[in-house]
Amino acid sequence: MKCVILDDEPLAHQVLEHYIMQTPGLSLVAKFRNAVEAYEYMGKHHVDLLFLDVEMPLINGISFLTALAKPPKTIFTTAYKQYAFEGFELNAVDYLLKPFSYERFVTAVNKLGSLSAENESMHTLIIKDKGGFLNLRQQDVWYVEGCKDYVKIVTPEKTHVIYHTLKGILEKLDPVQFVQIHRSYLVNRIYIARILQDSVVLADQQTLPVGQVYKKYLLNKLK
Repeated sequence: MKCVILDDEPLAHQVLEHYIMQTPGLSLVAKFRNAVEAYEYMGKHHVDLLFLDVEMPLINGISFLTALAKPPKTIFTTAYKQYAFEGFELNAVDYLLKPFSYERFVTAVNKLGSLSAENESMHTLIIKDKGGFLNLRQQDVWYVEGCKDYVKIVTPEKTHVIYHTLKGILEKLDPVQFVQIHRSYLVNRIYIARILQDSVVLADQQTLPVGQVYKKYLLNKLK
């Protein structure tokens, strides 16, 4: 997904460029501090996603967006919350109030929803950990196991043990892709190979327990 930044603040460019580079499926193709230069560029090049500041010299972001003949998907990035209504009136994807975290950034990007197959990896699981942020592609998560105040997030490469609740993780996961099969287990449905009487067998032949209260829900989910 080709991205452009239009913001008159150098620090905003640094933050957005860093966030874009960390996010699978996003590619920064141009960045501008001047609306006139951005307008010329976007008149000649295809842009999928625009990160747009509101308060800028000469022309503000709202006016800039309305002047485009074919405006791209847009995420406003600004320190002024009073423009939020105008932004959403222009069908903005989201409105990020500075300063915003990487987790909030990804939440905004994931609102695009209709991503092409090559960009499906943008659906990420981001969790704050003692070492910073854990950033995983949801499609790479096989299952999650709750262990009191900790959870184990199992991927093909590594098992991550972090301080979190199973309920909190479930709220961050795609409800279509993940299903709770036990009070201590969440599983990625694409890796379920077989359903037995009181367990599921994953594609790598691991067996996970299925609680009786969750089995009916699991079967309905997989229909």
